Amino acid sequence: MEETRLLIIDDDAELCDLLADYLGQEGFEVSARHDAEGGLAAALAGGHGLVILDVMLPGMSGFEVLRRLRERSRVPVLMLTARGEEVDRIVGLEMGADDYLPKPFNPRELVARIRAVQRRAGGAPGGAAGVDLVAVGDVELAPGTRTARRGGEVVALTSVEFSLLEALLRRAGRVVSREDLAVAALGRPLSAYDRSVDVHVSSLRRKLGDRERIKTVRGAGYLYTRSAD
Repeated sequence: MEETRLLIIDDDAELCDLLADYLGQEGFEVSARHDAEGGLAAALAGGHGLVILDVMLPGMSGFEVLRRLRERSRVPVLMLTARGEEVDRIVGLEMGADDYLPKPFNPRELVARIRAVQRRAGGAPGGAAGVDLVAVGDVELAPGTRTARRGGEVVALTSVEFSLLEALLRRAGRVVSREDLAVAALGRPLSAYDRSVDVHVSSLRRKLGDRERIKTVRGAGYLYTRSAD
């Protein structure tokens, strides 16, 4: 099954081998590419349920790989960043990564992050096209097909952005805490100084074309306004 096939793009061959062994025991089928160009080509070829992408790659950065990949594919991407480099995490999320994990990391946490991202990307089990539409103003979501539209036009969202918007729309007119949004969209609680939710909200505002749709409630969270149209 495609969702069990993972692609790792990292120039550390030893790390890739270790992860392939560990992830294989967790039921995943892993392939690896150790250069940016080869990794991008493999990711664009399809057939993978998720891409694990290192920021530091020879020849072309992981950010550039992600940028080119997002021009043609919505495959979930989990970025590996240097510990302490908050700017790398923010840039990756802004460019369309679904989540990040700083190096060094515990392989168990990597598995948890992979499964959380894939749960969100897969949507609700048993969802069907055209069923259980969520609509507020001119924005409409179809959870069964993970499709978002504004004014009838499709809006290209990452899996995390879709889940975040769905959580906000289902509680439109009410404040949703950052912690609740993290669990709903990322499948995990926020850690200290984690700005993932804020970055994804910023991206949503840009894609929806109106900052006033999603209001920041200082010290409380975010609110999707019912009056948005």
